[in-house]
Amino acid sequence: MTVTFTLPAAVERELRVQFSDLGAAAKGAALVELYRLNSLSHGQLAESLGISRDETNAVLKRHKVVEDFPTIEEFDAQMARAWALKRDAARRGEV
Repeated sequence: MTVTFTLPAAVERELRVQFSDLGAAAKGAALVELYRLNSLSHGQLAESLGISRDETNAVLKRHKVVEDFPTIEEFDAQMARAWALKRDAARRGEV
């Protein structure tokens, strides 16, 4: 897919000083924003950028995109489910 947009000449000149490949920078910024909006998965972002998972993590870090960690309540619920599974397995003699 090709996306084209027009910038004022002065803005474009300033950006070209900052970015050697302005098109790639714009593509990356758009894809990171789509990831931030949950429109792309991590894998889709990596594939679209043509880079590895680790490189994708570095891109996200540069763009200050952080992992969406669970709340303490969600973490507590996950732990309760894990302990229940372990308890059930022990009762069945599986642990």
